[in-house]
Amino acid sequence: MKVAEDQVVEDDTGFQDDEESFFQDIDLLQKHGINMADIKKLKLVGICTVKGIQMTTRKALCNIKGLSEAKVEKIKEAAGKMLNVGFQTAFEYSARRKQVFHVTTGSQEFDKLLGGGIESMAITEAFGEFRTGKTQLSHTLCVTAQLPGEDGYSGGKIIFIDTENTFRPDRLRDIADRFNVDHDAVLDNVLYARAYTSEHQMELLDFVAAKFHEEGGVFKLLIIDSIMALFRVDFSGRGELAERQQKLAQMLSRLQKISEEYNVAVFITNQMTADPGAGMTFQADPKKPIGGHILAHASTTRISLRKGRGEMRIAKIFDSPDMPENEATFAISGGGVTDAKE
Repeated sequence: MKVAEDQVVEDDTGFQDDEESFFQDIDLLQKHGINMADIKKLKLVGICTVKGIQMTTRKALCNIKGLSEAKVEKIKEAAGKMLNVGFQTAFEYSARRKQVFHVTTGSQEFDKLLGGGIESMAITEAFGEFRTGKTQLSHTLCVTAQLPGEDGYSGGKIIFIDTENTFRPDRLRDIADRFNVDHDAVLDNVLYARAYTSEHQMELLDFVAAKFHEEGGVFKLLIIDSIMALFRVDFSGRGELAERQQKLAQMLSRLQKISEEYNVAVFITNQMTADPGAGMTFQADPKKPIGGHILAHASTTRISLRKGRGEMRIAKIFDSPDMPENEATFAISGGGVTDAKE
């Protein structure tokens, strides 16, 4: 049993060299005449890589306490020198895309639907009514992301942000049994945080960025279950809708940047709403995912989940840049998400 436990974490070493060159530490700015005190200020707000500076607007950098416009210009200029900010050919970009990995869902059918599993450097969103398997899928991914997989994927740690209080470590033990890995090792590799407000959820992302940076290449997956629950509570009615969508857009933009900056997979779940006006238009399904267009555009891949017979669930690609609209059937068992038995 011990062997499997070591295998879960020790396998990381092979990937390390690629990961190191994947992002440049913000401390390298010292060579370009930026002082350490300013670099510390950037780190405090979760900007830990040179690419992170490129991903932040001058306006946002000026809002950081102690950074004047002149300093921000100097920092931006230094970052520009270190990064290739221009264009690259599609061939060069395809070589970079080779670093993308997939985390298996635990069901081969489902993986095939997604082109290998939950993709890194992208946001994958699963939405459905209650009891369609969103949280079970999240729990299964907590274990499968730790196991070495196809194409040299080495496995790694996971961060789980829970907004609905549905995270259960005991479920992870059951799923670990299915894959024959040590319970304690599996639980040790999952960092858990409970978010209570949408602001708290946003602040946690600063911590996430710092953690990904501190242990470069060790973390492979970030799960938020569910992305919209707290926004639904903190902002009510149409009067606050614009503000809610703006805050949501900022959070999703941050998630997308984190996933690209550190090459991690981001998996978010989302709730549904009944559309009262849909009855007039004779739509087959009057329910739709919440979050509106902002969430729809931010998610790279959207999966719609619905209930089938008994333990069966049906996943459908709702939107994806490279996968066709297809369906896959999977089942939820004691050991998490598995293939449906015909």
